[in-house]
Amino acid sequence: MNFRPRRPEEPEINLIPFIDVLLVVLIFLMLSTTYAKYTELKVTLPVADANRLEPPPREIIVAVSAEGRYSVNRQPVEAGNLEGLIAAMTQAAQGDVKRPLIVSADAAAAHQSVILVMDAARRVGLTQLTFAAQNGRGKP
Repeated sequence: MNFRPRRPEEPEINLIPFIDVLLVVLIFLMLSTTYAKYTELKVTLPVADANRLEPPPREIIVAVSAEGRYSVNRQPVEAGNLEGLIAAMTQAAQGDVKRPLIVSADAAAAHQSVILVMDAARRVGLTQLTFAAQNGRGKP
């Protein structure tokens, strides 16, 4: 007879059977899931009550040639001074000062010619001003 106390065996946690069972359950769920049921859902989409968007404002294009001549929306300005530009821009704006103004100046145009266009735009009340440019290869 052996009356010595036995050492208790150290518990061993083996995760391999647990992972095997989880993989089998996962495969079973993947194979048994039907995706057709999701297309049968009744979905009520919300209805938009927004007002129609207004069309974007037409822009005013002022071209400045190398010789200092001006044209507003492809119409040449007879008087190449500040008053002539103001009159042409006022007529092109038709009372809508929110229209964007695009200044397209020749690369050889005098700086003063472009400043004159900017001054005329300020006096007319056109605040949205942008400049047209080309990339270095000469293509717009």
